[in-house]
Amino acid sequence: MSEAPGLRRVAASWPGLSAELVVALAQDDDEEVRIRLACHHPLAPPHLLLDAFVTRPVHRPHLLTLPALPRTGWAHLIDHPDPEVRAMAAADPTVPDPPLEDPHVSMRQAAAANPNLTPETLEALLADPATAEGAAANPALPIPRMHALLDHCLNGTPTPPTAVQR
Repeated sequence: MSEAPGLRRVAASWPGLSAELVVALAQDDDEEVRIRLACHHPLAPPHLLLDAFVTRPVHRPHLLTLPALPRTGWAHLIDHPDPEVRAMAAADPTVPDPPLEDPHVSMRQAAAANPNLTPETLEALLADPATAEGAAANPALPIPRMHALLDHCLNGTPTPPTAVQR
């Protein structure tokens, strides 16, 4: 491994880097090496992607596209000062009681999509325009309610479940 941080940064940016070097660079003292590795290498450890998401807002759109970005393990960030980080924490399905009161709408929408919410809570969130989108995307939403929402959105009237629309 090179002593020159610039060379390690270039190496960390190459997606063809060996797994052995990925392990070494994931522990590099230079934060920029770790961030570049998280953003560019498919074998970057998930904790590195989480760290990059939290510390580097500019990389968030790209990091959200990566399958290795953890969707769980965010509970410790539920009170983070950054609303985007709080939103990821609120959407974490391992958070048993996501906070639904937050000044930022993105946070409330993410919390509304958390599968740990009760059907009664989901109904209340569906009635609120600020959280309806998140609640409608919630995987815990009962299937009949999901169909009713889709019917309403498509044509405002109920559609029999066996009807084929063209």
